[in-house]
Amino acid sequence: MPDASLLVVLDADSTLIRNEVIELIADEAGRGPEVAAATEAAMRGEVDFAESLRGRVEALRGVPLSAFARVVARVEPTPGVRELIAAVHERGGVVGVVSGGFHEVLDEIAPALGVDVWRANRLEVSDGALSGRVSGAIVDAAAKAATLREWAETYAVPAARTVAIGDGANDLPMLRAAALGLAFNAKPAVRDGADLVIGAVDLREVVPLLP
Repeated sequence: MPDASLLVVLDADSTLIRNEVIELIADEAGRGPEVAAATEAAMRGEVDFAESLRGRVEALRGVPLSAFARVVARVEPTPGVRELIAAVHERGGVVGVVSGGFHEVLDEIAPALGVDVWRANRLEVSDGALSGRVSGAIVDAAAKAATLREWAETYAVPAARTVAIGDGANDLPMLRAAALGLAFNAKPAVRDGADLVIGAVDLREVVPLLP
């Protein structure tokens, strides 16, 4: 694996993309509003992320796998995301996405946007439908920070040339693990804890900040 000059790691929901994917899936179960409220509380840091995620995933029980084509079709990339990814690649860098969301959607979206590497949760499936459980270890705040460090080591990127971008409370450890932590489209606690705040919902704003 070739060394990279730069590592930029983004959160997925409300950062790489404009949506919260779990809410799109919940719409398929007719439980969108209640899951949206729980997601908002988790992103503000009011509840434990892993505990909240398990509860929200339980609300998805019974959603058929066939619904994911509709979910993916509703996903909107964040303005400027392609330009940011292109700018990182022009500099010889790598773009990663680490998400408390789900591989079932990110596996479609990430490669289409040019993302190099990504990690997310997986949903357990039974008889062609969601079981209401997460499969394997949950990608939480600690896992996000650990993933950034792991990818920096994998691609031999110096710590000083790492950038993290996120919006929710579960992104804060990742933002602190990077040399430059950017709050994007972010909740108040994240804006307070980040190195810089990006006000406009446009990832092109990050390009001039790249090391």
